[in-house]
Amino acid sequence: MAEGTIIKALSGFYYVHSAGTVYTCRARGKFRHGKLSPLVGDRVVFTPLEDRTGALDEILPRINQFIRPAVANVDQLVIIVSQAIPVTDPFLIDRIITVAASRGCGCVVCVNKCDLDSGDDLFDTYSAAGYPTVRVSAETGEGIDQLRRLISGKVSAFTGNSGVGKSSILNALSPSFALDTGEVSEKLGRGRHTTRHVELFALDEDTLIADTPGFSSFDTEGADLCRKEELVDYFPDFAPYTADCRFPDCAHLKGRGCGVLEAVAQGKIRPSRHASYVRLYEQASAVPDWER
Repeated sequence: MAEGTIIKALSGFYYVHSAGTVYTCRARGKFRHGKLSPLVGDRVVFTPLEDRTGALDEILPRINQFIRPAVANVDQLVIIVSQAIPVTDPFLIDRIITVAASRGCGCVVCVNKCDLDSGDDLFDTYSAAGYPTVRVSAETGEGIDQLRRLISGKVSAFTGNSGVGKSSILNALSPSFALDTGEVSEKLGRGRHTTRHVELFALDEDTLIADTPGFSSFDTEGADLCRKEELVDYFPDFAPYTADCRFPDCAHLKGRGCGVLEAVAQGKIRPSRHASYVRLYEQASAVPDWER
Protein backbone atom coordinates (compact mmCIF):
# COMPACT_ATOMS: atom_id res chain seq x y z
CA MET A 1 0.00 0.00 0.00
CA ALA A 2 0.99 3.64 -0.48
CA GLU A 3 -0.21 7.12 0.46
CA GLY A 4 -1.07 9.89 -1.94
CA THR A 5 -3.35 12.85 -2.68
CA ILE A 6 -6.39 12.82 -4.95
CA ILE A 7 -5.76 15.56 -7.53
CA LYS A 8 -8.79 14.91 -9.76
CA ALA A 9 -12.07 12.98 -9.59
CA LEU A 10 -13.92 12.30 -12.82
CA SER A 11 -16.54 9.75 -13.88
CA GLY A 12 -15.85 7.43 -10.96
CA PHE A 13 -12.07 7.52 -11.37
CA TYR A 14 -9.75 9.08 -8.80
CA TYR A 15 -6.37 10.33 -9.92
CA VAL A 16 -3.93 9.94 -7.05
CA HIS A 17 -0.53 11.64 -6.98
CA SER A 18 2.08 9.72 -5.04
CA ALA A 19 5.88 10.01 -5.15
CA GLY A 20 5.90 11.76 -8.52
CA THR A 21 3.46 9.37 -10.23
CA VAL A 22 -0.26 9.69 -10.90
CA TYR A 23 -2.35 6.54 -10.47
CA THR A 24 -5.85 6.09 -11.90
CA CYS A 25 -7.84 4.48 -9.09
CA ARG A 26 -11.27 3.16 -8.35
CA ALA A 27 -12.82 3.32 -4.88
CA ARG A 28 -13.48 0.00 -3.17
CA GLY A 29 -17.09 -0.98 -2.57
CA LYS A 30 -16.90 -0.17 1.13
CA PHE A 31 -16.92 3.55 0.30
CA ARG A 32 -20.21 3.24 -1.58
CA HIS A 33 -21.77 1.09 1.13
CA GLY A 34 -20.60 3.51 3.80
CA LYS A 35 -21.84 6.51 1.76
CA LEU A 36 -18.40 8.09 1.95
CA SER A 37 -17.24 9.87 -1.19
CA PRO A 38 -13.53 10.53 -1.79
CA LEU A 39 -12.86 14.19 -2.60
CA VAL A 40 -10.19 16.06 -4.49
CA GLY A 41 -7.60 17.02 -1.88
CA ASP A 42 -8.09 13.88 0.20
CA ARG A 43 -5.01 12.17 1.53
CA VAL A 44 -5.60 8.48 0.89
CA VAL A 45 -4.13 5.04 1.36
CA PHE A 46 -4.31 3.04 -1.86
CA THR A 47 -3.06 -0.15 -3.49
CA PRO A 48 -0.92 0.76 -6.55
CA LEU A 49 -0.48 -1.57 -9.49
CA GLU A 50 2.35 -1.72 -12.02
CA ASP A 51 0.20 -0.29 -14.82
CA ARG A 52 -0.39 2.89 -12.73
CA THR A 53 -3.91 1.93 -11.78
CA GLY A 54 -4.98 1.14 -8.26
CA ALA A 55 -7.72 0.92 -5.63
CA LEU A 56 -8.53 3.36 -2.86
CA ASP A 57 -8.41 1.66 0.52
CA GLU A 58 -8.75 4.44 3.09
CA ILE A 59 -9.35 8.17 3.39
CA LEU A 60 -7.12 9.77 5.99
CA PRO A 61 -8.67 12.30 8.44
CA ARG A 62 -9.67 15.58 6.81
CA ILE A 63 -8.87 19.08 8.04
CA ASN A 64 -12.06 20.35 6.38
CA GLN A 65 -14.30 19.69 3.42
CA PHE A 66 -16.68 21.47 1.08
CA ILE A 67 -19.60 19.97 -0.81
CA ARG A 68 -19.80 22.43 -3.72
CA PRO A 69 -17.08 22.48 -4.90
CA ALA A 70 -16.23 18.96 -3.75
CA VAL A 71 -12.79 19.49 -2.24
CA ALA A 72 -11.07 18.69 1.06
CA ASN A 73 -8.06 19.77 3.11
CA VAL A 74 -7.99 23.37 1.87
CA ASP A 75 -5.83 25.90 3.70
CA GLN A 76 -7.47 28.92 2.08
CA LEU A 77 -9.94 30.01 -0.56
CA VAL A 78 -8.73 32.55 -3.08
CA ILE A 79 -11.89 34.39 -4.08
CA ILE A 80 -11.43 35.96 -7.51
CA VAL A 81 -13.60 39.06 -7.88
CA SER A 82 -13.93 41.94 -10.31
CA GLN A 83 -15.49 45.36 -10.77
CA ALA A 84 -15.20 45.00 -14.54
CA ILE A 85 -17.35 42.57 -16.54
CA PRO A 86 -18.58 40.54 -14.71
CA VAL A 87 -19.14 42.68 -11.59
CA THR A 88 -19.01 40.60 -8.41
CA ASP A 89 -21.79 41.01 -5.85
CA PRO A 90 -20.18 41.56 -2.40
CA PHE A 91 -22.84 39.34 -0.81
CA LEU A 92 -21.49 36.35 -2.73
CA ILE A 93 -18.02 37.10 -1.40
CA ASP A 94 -19.27 37.43 2.18
CA ARG A 95 -21.28 34.22 1.97
CA ILE A 96 -18.25 32.27 0.78
CA ILE A 97 -16.02 33.86 3.43
CA THR A 98 -18.50 32.87 6.14
CA VAL A 99 -18.79 29.27 5.01
CA ALA A 100 -15.00 29.02 4.71
CA ALA A 101 -14.40 30.53 8.16
CA SER A 102 -16.87 28.10 9.74
CA ARG A 103 -14.64 25.30 8.42
CA GLY A 104 -11.41 26.80 9.70
CA CYS A 105 -10.38 27.83 6.19
CA GLY A 106 -8.72 31.18 5.47
CA CYS A 107 -9.59 33.50 2.59
CA VAL A 108 -7.70 35.74 0.18
CA VAL A 109 -9.66 38.28 -1.89
CA CYS A 110 -8.13 38.75 -5.33
CA VAL A 111 -9.45 41.66 -7.40
CA ASN A 112 -8.79 40.74 -11.03
CA LYS A 113 -9.02 42.79 -14.23
CA CYS A 114 -7.52 45.85 -12.55
CA ASP A 115 -6.31 46.92 -16.00
CA LEU A 116 -9.99 47.52 -16.85
CA ASP A 117 -11.19 48.77 -13.45
CA SER A 118 -9.04 49.40 -10.39
CA GLY A 119 -11.58 47.67 -8.16
CA ASP A 120 -11.11 50.25 -5.41
CA ASP A 121 -14.46 49.55 -3.70
CA LEU A 122 -13.86 45.82 -3.34
CA PHE A 123 -10.18 46.25 -2.50
CA ASP A 124 -10.88 48.83 0.21
CA THR A 125 -13.83 46.90 1.67
CA TYR A 126 -11.98 43.64 2.21
CA SER A 127 -8.66 45.20 3.16
CA ALA A 128 -10.50 47.17 5.87
CA ALA A 129 -12.25 43.98 7.00
CA GLY A 130 -8.87 42.38 7.65
CA TYR A 131 -8.60 39.94 4.76
CA PRO A 132 -5.45 39.57 2.63
CA THR A 133 -6.46 41.44 -0.52
CA VAL A 134 -4.55 41.84 -3.75
CA ARG A 135 -5.16 43.54 -7.10
CA VAL A 136 -4.09 41.60 -10.17
CA SER A 137 -4.41 41.60 -13.92
CA ALA A 138 -4.10 38.28 -15.68
CA GLU A 139 -3.74 40.30 -18.89
CA THR A 140 -0.77 42.51 -17.85
CA GLY A 141 0.71 40.43 -15.04
CA GLU A 142 0.23 43.15 -12.43
CA GLY A 143 0.02 41.73 -8.90
CA ILE A 144 0.69 38.11 -9.94
CA ASP A 145 3.94 37.93 -7.95
CA GLN A 146 2.17 39.24 -4.84
CA LEU A 147 -0.56 36.63 -5.27
CA ARG A 148 2.10 33.95 -5.68
CA ARG A 149 3.55 34.93 -2.29
CA LEU A 150 0.12 34.73 -0.64
CA ILE A 151 -0.45 31.16 -1.82
CA SER A 152 3.10 29.85 -1.41
CA GLY A 153 3.36 26.70 0.68
CA LYS A 154 -0.41 26.23 0.97
CA VAL A 155 -3.32 24.36 -0.58
CA SER A 156 -5.53 27.05 -2.09
CA ALA A 157 -8.88 26.67 -3.88
CA PHE A 158 -9.56 29.35 -6.49
CA THR A 159 -13.20 30.27 -6.92
CA GLY A 160 -15.26 33.19 -8.22
CA ASN A 161 -17.86 34.29 -10.75
CA SER A 162 -17.87 32.47 -14.05
CA GLY A 163 -15.85 34.62 -16.43
CA VAL A 164 -14.02 36.53 -13.71
CA GLY A 165 -10.71 35.05 -14.81
CA LYS A 166 -9.79 32.17 -12.51
CA SER A 167 -8.26 30.07 -15.26
CA SER A 168 -6.49 33.09 -16.76
CA ILE A 169 -4.88 33.85 -13.40
CA LEU A 170 -3.75 30.24 -13.05
CA ASN A 171 -2.19 30.43 -16.51
CA ALA A 172 -0.46 33.67 -15.48
CA LEU A 173 0.92 31.96 -12.37
CA SER A 174 2.22 29.10 -14.51
CA PRO A 175 1.75 28.92 -18.31
CA SER A 176 2.33 25.17 -18.06
CA PHE A 177 -1.21 24.81 -16.65
CA ALA A 178 -2.56 25.71 -20.15
CA LEU A 179 -6.16 25.92 -18.91
CA ASP A 180 -9.03 26.82 -21.22
CA THR A 181 -10.38 30.34 -20.80
CA GLY A 182 -13.72 31.76 -21.89
CA GLU A 183 -15.03 35.05 -23.19
CA VAL A 184 -17.39 37.16 -21.07
CA SER A 185 -20.76 38.07 -22.56
CA GLU A 186 -21.19 41.84 -22.42
CA LYS A 187 -24.97 41.40 -22.74
CA LEU A 188 -25.26 38.98 -19.82
CA GLY A 189 -22.29 40.24 -17.80
CA ARG A 190 -21.02 36.74 -17.13
CA GLY A 191 -18.75 34.18 -18.68
CA ARG A 192 -19.29 30.64 -19.79
CA HIS A 193 -18.00 27.89 -17.56
CA THR A 194 -14.55 26.72 -18.61
CA THR A 195 -13.93 24.73 -15.41
CA ARG A 196 -16.22 21.68 -15.25
CA HIS A 197 -14.67 19.86 -12.32
CA VAL A 198 -12.30 20.42 -9.42
CA GLU A 199 -8.65 19.65 -10.05
CA LEU A 200 -5.48 20.23 -8.05
CA PHE A 201 -2.46 21.71 -9.83
CA ALA A 202 1.06 21.90 -8.41
CA LEU A 203 2.53 25.37 -8.72
CA ASP A 204 5.70 24.10 -7.06
CA GLU A 205 6.67 21.32 -4.66
CA ASP A 206 4.91 22.95 -1.67
CA THR A 207 2.07 24.85 -3.35
CA LEU A 208 -1.14 23.27 -4.62
CA ILE A 209 -4.02 25.08 -6.31
CA ALA A 210 -7.55 23.80 -6.89
CA ASP A 211 -9.36 25.34 -9.85
CA THR A 212 -13.10 25.12 -9.23
CA PRO A 213 -16.30 25.88 -11.16
CA GLY A 214 -17.89 29.31 -10.71
CA PHE A 215 -20.08 30.62 -7.92
CA SER A 216 -23.12 28.86 -9.36
CA SER A 217 -21.41 25.65 -8.27
CA PHE A 218 -20.37 27.14 -4.93
CA ASP A 219 -23.98 27.68 -3.87
CA THR A 220 -24.41 26.63 -0.26
CA GLU A 221 -27.33 24.86 1.32
CA GLY A 222 -28.89 26.60 4.30
CA ALA A 223 -27.51 23.84 6.49
CA ASP A 224 -24.00 24.83 5.40
CA LEU A 225 -24.40 28.12 7.23
CA CYS A 226 -23.41 28.48 10.88
CA ARG A 227 -25.98 29.12 13.60
CA LYS A 228 -27.19 32.71 13.65
CA GLU A 229 -25.63 33.26 17.09
CA GLU A 230 -22.21 32.32 15.72
CA LEU A 231 -22.37 34.47 12.59
CA VAL A 232 -20.87 37.61 14.13
CA ASP A 233 -17.71 35.61 14.96
CA TYR A 234 -17.06 35.34 11.21
CA PHE A 235 -17.17 39.12 10.66
CA PRO A 236 -13.84 40.15 12.22
CA ASP A 237 -14.40 43.80 11.31
CA PHE A 238 -17.37 43.83 13.76
CA ALA A 239 -15.28 42.59 16.71
CA PRO A 240 -13.92 45.98 17.91
CA TYR A 241 -17.47 47.30 18.31
CA THR A 242 -19.56 44.46 19.78
CA ALA A 243 -18.49 45.34 23.32
CA ASP A 244 -20.15 48.75 22.82
CA CYS A 245 -23.61 47.19 22.45
CA ARG A 246 -26.07 48.05 25.22
CA PHE A 247 -27.36 44.48 25.46
CA PRO A 248 -25.10 41.40 25.64
CA ASP A 249 -27.41 39.41 23.33
CA CYS A 250 -27.55 42.12 20.65
CA ALA A 251 -28.12 40.64 17.19
CA HIS A 252 -26.62 43.73 15.48
CA LEU A 253 -29.61 44.04 13.16
CA LYS A 254 -31.42 47.20 14.25
CA GLY A 255 -32.28 49.28 17.28
CA ARG A 256 -30.54 51.75 19.52
CA GLY A 257 -27.48 50.98 21.55
CA CYS A 258 -25.79 48.68 19.02
CA GLY A 259 -22.06 49.34 18.71
CA VAL A 260 -21.89 47.65 15.30
CA LEU A 261 -24.66 49.80 13.84
CA GLU A 262 -23.02 52.90 15.26
CA ALA A 263 -19.74 51.87 13.60
CA VAL A 264 -21.58 51.47 10.28
CA ALA A 265 -23.11 54.94 10.68
CA GLN A 266 -19.66 56.40 11.38
CA GLY A 267 -18.13 54.71 8.32
CA LYS A 268 -15.95 52.35 10.37
CA ILE A 269 -17.70 49.29 8.94
CA ARG A 270 -18.64 49.16 5.25
CA PRO A 271 -22.44 49.19 4.70
CA SER A 272 -22.16 46.27 2.24
CA ARG A 273 -20.60 44.12 4.96
CA HIS A 274 -23.44 44.81 7.39
CA ALA A 275 -26.02 44.26 4.64
CA SER A 276 -24.46 40.84 3.97
CA TYR A 277 -24.52 40.05 7.70
CA VAL A 278 -28.25 40.86 7.88
CA ARG A 279 -29.04 38.62 4.87
CA LEU A 280 -26.95 35.77 6.23
CA TYR A 281 -28.52 36.13 9.68
CA GLU A 282 -31.98 35.87 8.15
CA GLN A 283 -30.98 32.81 6.13
CA ALA A 284 -29.40 31.13 9.16
CA SER A 285 -32.50 31.89 11.24
CA ALA A 286 -34.64 29.97 8.75
CA VAL A 287 -32.67 26.72 9.20
CA PRO A 288 -33.69 24.58 12.21
CA ASP A 289 -30.82 23.09 14.22
CA TRP A 290 -31.90 19.53 13.45
CA GLU A 291 -31.37 20.18 9.72
CA ARG A 292 -27.73 21.02 10.31
